[in-house]
Amino acid sequence: MSPVVDLVLPPAEAWQAQARAARISTADLLAHIGLIAADFAEGVIAQPDFPLSVPPHYLSLIRRGDPADPLLLQVLARGEEALPQPGRLTDPLEEADYRAAPGVLRKYRSRALLIASGACAIHCRYCFRRHTDYGAAMLTRSGEAEALAVISGDAAIDEVILSGGDPLSLTDARLTALVSAIAAIPHVTTLRLHSRTFLAIPDRVTPALVDLLACTRLTVVIVTHSNHEREISHDVAAALGRLRAAGVTLLNQSVLLAQVNDDATTIAAHCRRLFAAGVLPYYLHLTDPVDGAAHFDVDESRARGIETELRAALPGYLVPRIVREVPGETGKTPLWALPT
Repeated sequence: MSPVVDLVLPPAEAWQAQARAARISTADLLAHIGLIAADFAEGVIAQPDFPLSVPPHYLSLIRRGDPADPLLLQVLARGEEALPQPGRLTDPLEEADYRAAPGVLRKYRSRALLIASGACAIHCRYCFRRHTDYGAAMLTRSGEAEALAVISGDAAIDEVILSGGDPLSLTDARLTALVSAIAAIPHVTTLRLHSRTFLAIPDRVTPALVDLLACTRLTVVIVTHSNHEREISHDVAAALGRLRAAGVTLLNQSVLLAQVNDDATTIAAHCRRLFAAGVLPYYLHLTDPVDGAAHFDVDESRARGIETELRAALPGYLVPRIVREVPGETGKTPLWALPT
């Protein structure tokens, strides 16, 4: 029997309780997994400016007593974050240059991106928006009319992308109102949501969310963000199954991260696990030069070797496209097109 089918739906409020419980101190995280600061070469940061957020479900997947656990390394503020990092940026993709209205990014002709929320259930230490001032950047209720006017006023926009933060940090009621307003714009045909929330809190896939995505006239694509096969737990696979049953197309984007998934064997196992859960690997991003995350970088020559191994190990439809986001370019730049 396939593990992705689960007819037991979580109560609507369960995910919100888990989101509230996600804020955790460095000391409590280490205590939970049986480690101390001295287990890490550069130590840890007791009170990081970018606070820890690790929901209970994701926390349960981290191996106790293992300072090299790939899930732990994505969420723990290690001392490397505080080391000097020349050339690193707080807005590495120069997103401020693409703001068409408060909460609206317009990089591409046919798509508009809404920063729907400034909240995330899980704080990934390599996040390219870790320094974003969401008070200035995100969509607000008072600014929603202006944002929607930008979209409705340009018939070239046929796809609206909800990003953040994480759009699934919004309540079902707020998300329903926003999606309904987008669906009322005749020339918009596709709704895309980028989310890591239900991989960290699978209970986020509530009955109301399933109904919303199943009933909208828009074609719905969800781009999940998973970096390692162990993030696709049984509960996560069941949540993905509920989304598939609602008619949602599921893609995944990962980030190539040193010590987390920077070898072809790990990535291939992840791609197979995603496919078994009904998700097609899409992008494998090279890291952005965000301040505080240099220790996650994998150099391009190593990435090229990994890509060659993946093409030999996997069928073509399971090989994610390795790309870099280059400010000013009209799309993602594939690894092969980057200067050597």
